Amino acid sequence: MERNYELAEKIKEDNYKVFALLSKYLNHSPDFITKEEIEEIVQGGVSYEYAFMVILAAAFGLDIVDIDEDKDLFNNYFKKMIHKLDASEYANNPYYKNINIPTIKIGKSELKYERYKPFEGFVCNDIIQTKAGRQIPQIGFFESEFMFPAILENNRIWMTITPNEIETMKEAVDQAFGHVLTFGLGLGYYAYMISEKDEVNSITVVDTNGDVIDLFKKYIVPQFKNAGKIKIIKADAFEYARTQMPKGKYDFVFTDLWHDVSDGKDMYLKMKTYESLSPKTVFSYWIEKSILCYL
Repeated sequence: MERNYELAEKIKEDNYKVFALLSKYLNHSPDFITKEEIEEIVQGGVSYEYAFMVILAAAFGLDIVDIDEDKDLFNNYFKKMIHKLDASEYANNPYYKNINIPTIKIGKSELKYERYKPFEGFVCNDIIQTKAGRQIPQIGFFESEFMFPAILENNRIWMTITPNEIETMKEAVDQAFGHVLTFGLGLGYYAYMISEKDEVNSITVVDTNGDVIDLFKKYIVPQFKNAGKIKIIKADAFEYARTQMPKGKYDFVFTDLWHDVSDGKDMYLKMKTYESLSPKTVFSYWIEKSILCYL
């Protein structure tokens, strides 16, 4: 029993260590790994992913050859954490293929394309939690430059459509049916994807940002083949959930109000309290699996 407790505590320490190292890397130098470094290691017969892992581990100060603890951390996390992504797979995404994003600015909001540099690391999917309790972030990279749509607020990236959004919304897209309510507009990726589904009759989008709504209405929604399904309401999401959601008789509700886990925990918990007001409705939340790892 004591050994199990010690193992559980060690796994918690490992989780914390990996998250701390990745946080520093992603926030301060996600593009420090270069093509030249990768290709030099790949010449030894290993994959691009393994080369990326080795460079990242070294940058974190890990000795994966002589120190057993570092070697275990590498094997338990890095090998399940790093992914070389296929740009062509995302280029064939319906939104990327059919929606053209202009460069335009309204108020404090700016619509434009941003980019990942070759071998720049970024979060690409929800955290994986193993049976043993290990929480493994999912980090992706592309071999070449990758462009993606974004909305900036005061020159800070606020909303994007990256592989992370695409992957973490797949389940909510697949599940949507009937009359759908979604909290959070962004660039309309979720609204677009479900508007293409025959099983979805109507989509009500609630967002509080007037500039973003104006950008969407003027430049993006006219490109939607099934734009007639979509209704946009400028309102506070939580007030709408409390007072209007029960009246709407929605079949499916998807909430995407947060930038990441750090600002999402409290909003997630608050929105969960309104589920009881609509007992027949199916609820889904963006990056819920990752949020639950922090609760």
